[in-house]
Amino acid sequence: MSGKDYVEKDYYKVLGVPKDASATEIKKTYRKLAREFHPDANKGDTKAEDRFKDISEAYDVLSDDKRRKEYDEARTLFANGGFRSGGPGGGNYSFDFGDLFSGSQGGAGGGGGIGDVFGGLFNRGGRQAQPRRGADVETEVTLSFEEAVDGATVPLRMTSQAACRTCSGTGAKAGTTPRVCPTCVGAGTVSRGQGAFALSEPCRDCRGRGMIVDDPCPDCHGSGRASSARTMQVRIPAGVQDAQRIRLKGKGAQGERGGQSGDLYVTVHVDAHPVFGRKADNLTVTVPVTFPEAALGGTIEVPTLNGPSVKLKLPPGSANGLTLRARGKGATRKDGTRGDLLVTVEVVVPQHVTGDALTALEQYREATASDDPRAALFKAAKGA
Repeated sequence: MSGKDYVEKDYYKVLGVPKDASATEIKKTYRKLAREFHPDANKGDTKAEDRFKDISEAYDVLSDDKRRKEYDEARTLFANGGFRSGGPGGGNYSFDFGDLFSGSQGGAGGGGGIGDVFGGLFNRGGRQAQPRRGADVETEVTLSFEEAVDGATVPLRMTSQAACRTCSGTGAKAGTTPRVCPTCVGAGTVSRGQGAFALSEPCRDCRGRGMIVDDPCPDCHGSGRASSARTMQVRIPAGVQDAQRIRLKGKGAQGERGGQSGDLYVTVHVDAHPVFGRKADNLTVTVPVTFPEAALGGTIEVPTLNGPSVKLKLPPGSANGLTLRARGKGATRKDGTRGDLLVTVEVVVPQHVTGDALTALEQYREATASDDPRAALFKAAKGA
């Protein structure tokens, strides 16, 4: 097949877009045509099926900036049947397409040729199965309130896919070896599509492994992968919140053929605390105070989550629900600083008052009888 055969298809014409069409325009047109000619919408229509293949083939090239550039350059090079240039004396000479494609023009260095362009564009050259990334793994962990605030290292027992220990990942029974897949010749991928350009897809016969197992391992049944249980120590950062999802890069399932491991995603659950609550980076606590303390003010002692108690000034006339702030006594932030402790005042009203306390309260009520706190409410309700 000559080099010209590899660029004779006009993918812009196949999609019905101009050569300077934007990526958005190409994508929009492809989606419209794909819906129109999809085999599911045209049962038994071979022409529609062929049209769908051409559309997909064109989009695979034009949707990739690098492939599109190489395709455009190749078509320019082969325009009008060959590449021509002015020779000595004003004459013209041309390169044969076959020579260009095979890289046999001769000269120092030799090789190269336009075949290298197409090899890179359509992935025709490689025969070695590519590394495969390991799968991501999901798990959950429950922390105490204190561990979530300050961070903790916890053991996680993981079950994920890894290379089978019995066959060392080959998938073959002991004493046997896999054979190279005759369909993809060990590449793990095969070309698809009609015409000059062929694009790669995983080989169906070997499922992308590049090898076929005739006598499978009894433990992994020829897959080369098996469930593996392991316990690992995972550091949960300080300040993590309930239901937060943490990503630990490279801690998931092992890759194949030297591929990198997947990631581990840990969903954190945090137990409630009997005293403290949390709002973002701040901790919360409700502290009871007596009626005299609320009325006269003073200094109250407040507990903290991890550390000594702190003393806060309670202003005179403090209402129920007043919030005080103890700075730096909250949860740890990402930058290492801490939020605050928000202290809500709860005025405790005695259920039974006797003796001197009762006498004092009666005297207080008489002294403040003229200061009716509800007078303003009734006044506003009447619109006065």
